[in-house]
Amino acid sequence: MLLPDSPSWQAAAACAALSPAVVFARRVQQAAPALRACGHCPVRRECEETVAPAESYFDGVCAGRLWRNGRAVPASRTARVMGPLTAGGVRG
Repeated sequence: MLLPDSPSWQAAAACAALSPAVVFARRVQQAAPALRACGHCPVRRECEETVAPAESYFDGVCAGRLWRNGRAVPASRTARVMGPLTAGGVRG
């Protein structure tokens, strides 16, 4: 997913090697790999600050959540595909 001339935090993102089709998916099942990657991503804060999904009508995965038209998809919908939280707070 790394774009030319992208900020260095993108290179450190857990989703950097994922297909843009996964990262920018609008459906939970297609976005599941990106959502799982966010669970252990070291740059979630930078991602959310840069993308500003609620302000940019973003579609896709950002900072551990799936967004459609700048609105976060309810966690209850993603939990069905992602499974319950593990002891470390990361979906299994």
